[in-house]
Amino acid sequence: MERHTKNTYTGQKYADKLASTVSLAEVVWLGDSRELRAFPIGVQQDLGYALYQVQLGQLPLDSKPMRTVGPGVYELRDQDERAWYRVFYLKKIAGVVYVLHCFEKRTAQTERKDIEVAKERLKRLNEQKRAKERRQTRRSQDEGKRS
Repeated sequence: MERHTKNTYTGQKYADKLASTVSLAEVVWLGDSRELRAFPIGVQQDLGYALYQVQLGQLPLDSKPMRTVGPGVYELRDQDERAWYRVFYLKKIAGVVYVLHCFEKRTAQTERKDIEVAKERLKRLNEQKRAKERRQTRRSQDEGKRS
């Protein structure tokens, strides 16, 4: 087998370089979205690992966009013999992953109330971000006037 590169990319040096360049995003749980802890252990582990992938900036395999909730919102999915489990999250933005809603469902259809809960939390989050930006803009304008 012919080698096309001088260095192998599976060595420890390369793995160390990768580990040092990837930053882990903070996870912010909105409302009662920590209900993930009430899910069965196996489901918690699967969804927890999927959230870890999101923290790394990766897109988990069983993740799909939830355009009905809003732009940038995705759904993580898992199931066991009893129910389906869902996590709605806002993709990594400025080093933060926002978990909007976690819930269990027993039918294939996502209930309207779960979509509305996630929409409302996204709306409040966006309002908070806009208010923070306005405060920062005013603060910088006030500092400019003092100079």
